[in-house]
Amino acid sequence: MDKINFFPDNFNVQNQTIILRLDFNVPIKDRIITDDTRISLCLPFIKKLIDKKAKIIIISHLGRPKGMRDPNLSLSPIYKYLKKKLETNVYFFMGDLDNDVKNKFSYLKDGEVILIENIRYFKEETNDDENFSKKLASLGDVYINDAFSCSHRKQSSIHKITKFMKKKFGGPLLKKELDAINLIINTKKRPVTCIIGGSKISSKIDVIISLIEKINNLVIVGAMANNFFIYKKLNVGKSLIEKNKEEIIKQIYDKAKKSNCEIIIPEDCMVSTSLNGEGKNKNLNQIEDNEIILDVGINTLKNIKKIIDQSNTILWNGPAGYFENKNFLNGTMSIAEIISENTHKKTLISVIGGGDTLAAINKSKNKLYFSHLSTAGGAFLEYLEGKDLPGLSVLK
Repeated sequence: MDKINFFPDNFNVQNQTIILRLDFNVPIKDRIITDDTRISLCLPFIKKLIDKKAKIIIISHLGRPKGMRDPNLSLSPIYKYLKKKLETNVYFFMGDLDNDVKNKFSYLKDGEVILIENIRYFKEETNDDENFSKKLASLGDVYINDAFSCSHRKQSSIHKITKFMKKKFGGPLLKKELDAINLIINTKKRPVTCIIGGSKISSKIDVIISLIEKINNLVIVGAMANNFFIYKKLNVGKSLIEKNKEEIIKQIYDKAKKSNCEIIIPEDCMVSTSLNGEGKNKNLNQIEDNEIILDVGINTLKNIKKIIDQSNTILWNGPAGYFENKNFLNGTMSIAEIISENTHKKTLISVIGGGDTLAAINKSKNKLYFSHLSTAGGAFLEYLEGKDLPGLSVLK
């Protein structure tokens, strides 16, 4: 397979305009960034380009505004963050990306930065629109994708933009991610356990089906587990579920049986009548109609600990509960601490992925140890699955 073309250290960028695709999709509450991990990881490379006197145009998205200008998904808090952290002029472009777009950026000088407002405000971005991609490409001389977490998307600023750029590279963060994940893929030791959390099974079904062939245990946590409870005819009260997923779950169980992979779902859980409430530990057959399942329970954590202790490789993507409320953070934090302890003892290879997973882990007051922490969620899983991601294939 052709290798990705990575940005070389000695590349002369002075007076060149760099289109830098980053992932600033960070959690924001009341216009305040609650976890800056994804942004802070990008800063060293941005500063390096500033020192080399490049003109830098940053493209990123936040959430899924579906082509609408949703003020709750504005990159304005990120712009303010960058202004504080970067010792240069930082501008925020909130205009239209029309046919005259190149002239709108002509004021940018060497060593200065423009952040474009949420690229997903433009429906053409998610449609991978060729015309829109051409307009984006017209802004710069060099394209750098340093957003591994977005590279599984066929979207304009990740995919078709490269068609119109003569110089296109993967950035240093993207390289670091791929090197680390490749190392783990090539050196993984059995038994291999995959812990999958989060809310939507539909977005991870293909990955789960593919991974089942390569792993020994699949642990399902988070709101995703609620669909498995429904499949087993258990009451989940007011918990978050995806409708009509019984056939998908049957497919998962059938594949697991053929592949000799054990599927583990929670046997008890923490519930409340509201997202802001306090937790109560209950067995699955005790859930009442007005209750919401918001975390895994005590016995489930004991079982997960036993499985982790017996594993030599762990892949984890997605929190175990509604970690935004500290009453439902225990499941995610306990899993993180068990994995960390076993990694620190050098008995476990551990790869942790996903923005929400990282945001939850960052709430820990203890130092945690993992073989690799990935900011990517879907891209991380699809790459593990062995897919050639669209955003990477165009850089080869």
